[in-house]
Amino acid sequence: MEVHQLQRSFLEYTTSLFREGFLDGQFGQLQMLQDESNPDFVVEVVSLFFEDSQRILNDLSITLNQQNVDFKKIDANVHQLKGSSSSIGAQRVRNACIAFRNFCEGQNADACRRCLQQVKQEYLLVKEKLEALIRLEQQIVAAGGVIPMLNEFS
Repeated sequence: MEVHQLQRSFLEYTTSLFREGFLDGQFGQLQMLQDESNPDFVVEVVSLFFEDSQRILNDLSITLNQQNVDFKKIDANVHQLKGSSSSIGAQRVRNACIAFRNFCEGQNADACRRCLQQVKQEYLLVKEKLEALIRLEQQIVAAGGVIPMLNEFS
């Protein structure tokens, strides 16, 4: 595929991620911070988000399966995940975390377990979408092109 087609695919795919609510304007802000001096900025930030999120989701699973559920610890973990997802623009993960925190406040373990499954599902979806976006970026660069910017979402 030629560079122009890859760039068009990138723009269309990115637009669909915004339209479907996977990403918000914060992701556009991240993209604007990437330049020649730091060409892997978005990949690095997204990779850190993946690592942190996986650790937090594992901690949440362990904590929610204990006999005496520590709701303060759960709330702190969900708050951290909400912040991480907000910082990269992972809107649907952030929204699922907001609902999760409401059930933490009510100390409803069963509802928290259901919310954890929802957060995991949204995380896996956005992870899949961002990995595909990163692959497109890498193909564009490998073909000698420049990553196009989406100005309308920033």
